[in-house]
Amino acid sequence: MWENSTQFSLFILSAYLDAGPLKYLYFAIVTFMYILITFVNTLVIVLICWKKCLHEPMYMFLASLFVNELYGSTGLFPLLMVQLLSETHTVPASYCFTQIFCLYTYGSVEFCNLAVMAYDRYLAICFPLQYRMYMPTSKVVVLITLMWSYCFIKFFITFWLSKRLELCGNVINSVYCHNYLVVKLACSSSETRVNDIYGLFAVVWSVAVPLIPIVFSYVAIFKVCLGASTESRQKAITTCTPHLASLLNFSFGCFFEILQSRFDMTRVPVILRILLSLYFLICQPLFNPIVYGMSMSKIRGLYKQLLHQLMPRSLNNRNLS
Repeated sequence: MWENSTQFSLFILSAYLDAGPLKYLYFAIVTFMYILITFVNTLVIVLICWKKCLHEPMYMFLASLFVNELYGSTGLFPLLMVQLLSETHTVPASYCFTQIFCLYTYGSVEFCNLAVMAYDRYLAICFPLQYRMYMPTSKVVVLITLMWSYCFIKFFITFWLSKRLELCGNVINSVYCHNYLVVKLACSSSETRVNDIYGLFAVVWSVAVPLIPIVFSYVAIFKVCLGASTESRQKAITTCTPHLASLLNFSFGCFFEILQSRFDMTRVPVILRILLSLYFLICQPLFNPIVYGMSMSKIRGLYKQLLHQLMPRSLNNRNLS
């Protein structure tokens, strides 16, 4: 007799391999990565909030991006660390759906945040004299608020459609909870028709809404750069390079995850599938603060200043001891 989804108190994540004693090594690596991601993102957020020289639209959007990295990492890593040491790889249904909500809204906010940052760079490069007028602090706050609200509301509909389904299984072929794989566990294909239609609409909408301002902004920036001086062109390239690198890195990870969840990837080695499915959730939160921290002169200067302040103190403490 089939059970209703409300009767499944646990889901089983079946993609985990038996690593034997190596699981403790994997646990240590994942724990270190989580601590590193938390540290570097928190450090940049604190610097942006602390230093008045960074109270500018570009850095405020960066702070929103790094807050999202912490949000997405917190949605993934605690469960991942627990599962690496577990023998059964089960997860409570309530936590599984919470993780689905966190990870999907993380991806949506990430893409939208990158779109808003592209629009900000468009204004800064194409209208440098009017930039302060076009992008005041109040507009930055409104854009960040609208962006986060839009992503949460949009996915809440998908979340509700999945939560109402009657499921005939509880085995998810992944290392984390995945909405599409939960929908595939539904007892009847007729029940998932609304999910499929809205899911397709949501994917197109999620890609189109951020992609339009990104393409428009970079086409306009490219046109301006063609007629600009070498110095202005170099400045525009320096400003846009970390953003483009972040956008391409995230797009690659998302593309493979969508590809893997929708198509048969059994020919791809299991380890590679697992690593690539985690790519956009692990590499992006580590990639962004490092790339922006090294390429943005103001943040890089504050890193050096902070190190110079810490190094004499550590030397003095050694001399005293």
